[in-house]
Amino acid sequence: MRASQTLFLLLWFFCIYAPTSFSTNVTYDHRALVINGKRRVLVSGSIHYPRSTPEMWPDIIQKSKDGGLDVIETYVFWNLHEPVRGQYNFEGRADLVKFLKTVAAAGLYVHLRIGPYACAEWNYGGFPLWLHFIPGIQFRTDNKPFEEEMKRFTAKIVDMMKQENLYMSYGGPIILSQIENEYGNIDDHYGPAAKSYIKWAASMATSLDTGVPWVMCQQLDAPDPILKIWTEGYTGWFLAFGDAVPHRPVEDLALAFGDAYHGGTNFGRASGGPFVASSYDYDAPIDEYGILRQPKWGHLKDLHKAIKLCEEALTATDPTITSLGPNIEVAVYKTGAVCSAFLANIATSDAKVTFNGNPYHLPAWPVSILPDCKNVVLNTAKINSASMISSFTSESLKEEVGSLDDSDSGGWSWISEPIGISKADSFSKFGLLEQINTTADRSDYLWYSTRIDLDTGAQTVLHIKSLGQALHAFINGKLAGSGIGNHEKAKVKVDIPITLLAGKNTIDLLSLTVGLQNYGAFFDTWGAGITGPVILKGLKNGSSLDLSSQKWTYQIGLKDEDLGPSGGSSGQWNSQSTLPVHQPLIWYKTNFLAPSGSNPVAIDFTGMGKGEAWVNGQSIGRYWPTYASPSSGCTDSCNYRGSYQASKCLQNCGKPSQTLYHVPRSWLRPKSNTLVLFEESGGNPKQITFATKQMGSVCSHVSESHPPPVDLWNSDAESGRKVGPVMLLECPYPNQVISSIKFASFGTPQGTCGNFKHGRCSSNKALSIVQKGCIGSSSCRIGLSINTFGDPCKGVPKSLAVEASCS
Repeated sequence: MRASQTLFLLLWFFCIYAPTSFSTNVTYDHRALVINGKRRVLVSGSIHYPRSTPEMWPDIIQKSKDGGLDVIETYVFWNLHEPVRGQYNFEGRADLVKFLKTVAAAGLYVHLRIGPYACAEWNYGGFPLWLHFIPGIQFRTDNKPFEEEMKRFTAKIVDMMKQENLYMSYGGPIILSQIENEYGNIDDHYGPAAKSYIKWAASMATSLDTGVPWVMCQQLDAPDPILKIWTEGYTGWFLAFGDAVPHRPVEDLALAFGDAYHGGTNFGRASGGPFVASSYDYDAPIDEYGILRQPKWGHLKDLHKAIKLCEEALTATDPTITSLGPNIEVAVYKTGAVCSAFLANIATSDAKVTFNGNPYHLPAWPVSILPDCKNVVLNTAKINSASMISSFTSESLKEEVGSLDDSDSGGWSWISEPIGISKADSFSKFGLLEQINTTADRSDYLWYSTRIDLDTGAQTVLHIKSLGQALHAFINGKLAGSGIGNHEKAKVKVDIPITLLAGKNTIDLLSLTVGLQNYGAFFDTWGAGITGPVILKGLKNGSSLDLSSQKWTYQIGLKDEDLGPSGGSSGQWNSQSTLPVHQPLIWYKTNFLAPSGSNPVAIDFTGMGKGEAWVNGQSIGRYWPTYASPSSGCTDSCNYRGSYQASKCLQNCGKPSQTLYHVPRSWLRPKSNTLVLFEESGGNPKQITFATKQMGSVCSHVSESHPPPVDLWNSDAESGRKVGPVMLLECPYPNQVISSIKFASFGTPQGTCGNFKHGRCSSNKALSIVQKGCIGSSSCRIGLSINTFGDPCKGVPKSLAVEASCS
């Protein structure tokens, strides 16, 4: 992408949006959305309501507003709201109306992305599985059965929004609605029917008469009057089981401006992919637990402020773009006396330029924002916001007093899930069945079972090919081997050495999914499961036996899965003998006391294999701490310059992709709580611990040479002229105060938060001055001035670095 294209994309994203006070009239022209006749700049970020809890929504939304957002955007998840055709769910985390009203109560707007295709690393892209079984249906093309269902659900949501007065035309917060999503990426695969489908979708949506504009994302040929909008700026990337943890530095994000503001958690079986992890943190400004991620949140807040200073110029005129050198460009928005400029150095080395007769230093890969075409109020590569150090503190799982009597069990009871066929509704067919068509995704699991008779015993190899996504092979009731795919290649092919007995032998294959495909042309037809061949290799005289077409017996799901998230009635749980550990297919249960306090809580599943967990009947998602990332691909330092890719700046190589699993505080009771696990491959539940998120340090590092945002400067009392920058230090949680100053240096301090060091130049007054100005307060401001600290090194640009603790 050329520098001019990069800069234009950044600015176009802002200019296409609008305001900060509710109205009843939303239109648009070639420059911007128009609210009550006025063009405005709007900053938007995404929060997916089912990836957090209703109890978390107000705080997350308020933090988004405090970070400078004007609009919250969210998908609408069809399979969440209509799991069975004609049976709707709008309760709990699915309470869309409550979420939107919470956004409105905070004074923010809404961009409602109805779709109803979402993608979003959500199971099946948000489509309900029953849609797949409608006769003659083809997804996302000019197909009457699909269009009828899509219109019915879209109209259902639109009618609900009207009844609740949630569109701005009805006095509510919704200013935009989206139909379809990212179709332009794959529409060529659908041939001529793609164009007629998009025209139909546009006509259908506008016929619903919402009173606000409709948009399409990544659809350059969107029919009038549909707006074309880019909504896919990434604050990071999603985590997949078996992958390293993605990270996107804020310097790069500020240049590109991402839209994911709070990722959240894939509770239950919501994740797609396949192999998308339960954590959907996304390296977002507000983390999975609802805590600010600094300095990302603060730097973007500063960016939002800087952009708003340019609002009048941005909405008034098209830019004039000129080159100041190789890969260095300036975009100027000027109308009358109003002028704003953006200097971009889309290169890998620093540069010095002259603009309007003034010199400017541009680090590599930034944009400098000049609201008055003279003064830089923010450079995307220079961070002046606070940073934080947080960590999880582990504690043992505290057993509820008197919950269990047998000390050998360690407070746990268990049920052994039968291997192979155990349910009355099993059935037999000749040949191997595709899994999704068989289970309709009612469970991750499908048993394939067959028998063979041999004259003599044999050492052989069981060869299995599967569309994915993982499998376990049991021979005569014993686990013989397993195979797993990954996010990039879900298909599985394994060769498992086995021993067969003379006479009858039972082969039980447990096939499992880890979230269904959510993206790509015809993704709904990709399939899963053991479709073969299944071959016994190396029998007598080197012969092979293909088992694929013989009679197989099938069982959808697990026996105890049908009994609900408790995994069985109280009479079935065993606690009177030694706890079985490191064995496959075991249900575990314990009663526990919740960790004290109000800090975010996670369960550390280190020591377990793979499965799913429920707390008080609520699924916290699939756990898989044994699936480690590749040992290579990570770097200690991250060069963020250049186009962002998920493979850049990876962390946690050679380690489990995810060990900590979020348990929302609202799901925990003060005393009696129940944890249930289904352990698929084998683990030891006695090793499970709780972890609470603690804030270790709050830091700030402000430099005279890297000016902070315009509101963090001291002003001369008489002239009002800016005379020096100010350091701002704030505690992250309500009701906290700064309790100690761990480090303070004015001069040339080095390092980062948690690792600051004094430079060759350092004022001996810094620590006492900061202690006096900050301890006991929830926030404090300290001016960078030699009048305050003295001048430890004349003629040298100085900075102030502080690390503090809050309690």
